Amino acid sequence: MASSDGRTESGQVDTEPWQERIELKRRLVHAGGTVFPVPYLLGWVSWTETVVLLVGFALVVGTMEFLRLGVGVEHPLFDALTRPYEQHSVGGYVLYMISIAGVAAIFAPSVAIPAILMLTLADPISGALGRNAADEPKRPLVWVVTFLVCVAIALPFTVPAAGSQVGVGVAAAVVGAAGATVADGLPPLIRGVPVDDNITIPPAAAVGIGLVLQAL
Repeated sequence: MASSDGRTESGQVDTEPWQERIELKRRLVHAGGTVFPVPYLLGWVSWTETVVLLVGFALVVGTMEFLRLGVGVEHPLFDALTRPYEQHSVGGYVLYMISIAGVAAIFAPSVAIPAILMLTLADPISGALGRNAADEPKRPLVWVVTFLVCVAIALPFTVPAAGSQVGVGVAAAVVGAAGATVADGLPPLIRGVPVDDNITIPPAAAVGIGLVLQAL
């Protein structure tokens, strides 16, 4: 029997098949954000154009969220993108776009792109490794795997950015990955309400990477 917070009597998170399908769709949408920096990496567009694209998408999803929360527009898409606790609060998909658009606008590509990919790739992997309540820390194994994935994501960007100082590039990747891992594994609470890690992972990673590259 499940309690009101979605847990069974044994303390495990109660996951119905429909919930699993929704989570799978969310992870696929999450990973789909990886395509945003691809045109820039292929040399098709400038970084400025990439930022404009991201800001444009952020405005679109912000408008969608206003229609959902402010006007009461209902659409099956909203059901696929929001979790039950987001029914009356800003959805994670909006925080996702605001976060990646923000780091793209503030940081250089060598810092912003790995920070974005840590959200679009490492976060879904972390979510697939185990379920936990929105206000609970993740298991140690998830922390370790998330950290290693984030380091692997960052190295191809931070090492070239550091030039001949390879150690600086490695240190930047490690610090950025640590920030993203903490943001993913230890959800902050504001007045008892968990803050979605979609808004915290990219800034935590970007600040860590940027500080190391600048300082060292």
